[in-house]
Amino acid sequence: MPDVALTLDRLNTAPPDELSTVLRACNTSPTWAGRLLAGRPYADVDDAVAAADTAVRGLDADEIDTALAGHPRIGERPGGAHGDGAAFSRREQSGVGSDAGTTARLAAGNAAYEQRFGHVFLIRAAGRDAEGILAELERRLGNDPAAERTEAAGQLAEITALRLREVLAR
Repeated sequence: MPDVALTLDRLNTAPPDELSTVLRACNTSPTWAGRLLAGRPYADVDDAVAAADTAVRGLDADEIDTALAGHPRIGERPGGAHGDGAAFSRREQSGVGSDAGTTARLAAGNAAYEQRFGHVFLIRAAGRDAEGILAELERRLGNDPAAERTEAAGQLAEITALRLREVLAR
């Protein structure tokens, strides 16, 4: 997670270039960040988080792909390739576990998902354990591409809101 303090006042008043690192940690889509910043000022954190949610849900397919690319596979250790959100991802996936069986099942599920849908499986991992994530992965493999795109966008919105709320709570 970036070490940039983000208060509501700072979100409302800082020049966009000064906020880019912390916003990229919440969601890598430049369109999302632009829409969030265009809605300033926000009366409170809940208003900012609601605007962030609306901005995510309004992204087109290419922008959702951009945002999905900023997320590691579930069960893999996020690194530098995952940008400013890697620290968030490590913490959010802390309940996934690291035993060999779980790792193998997640790897197989991730591969099947990516082959079917062409992008990383995204789920709000915070508060979920490995079995719950695996069950959701298996369920979502049965979705048609349009339904899955909607679910992935919804999960992206949940993750973005969780992260923005966290950085604004510091």
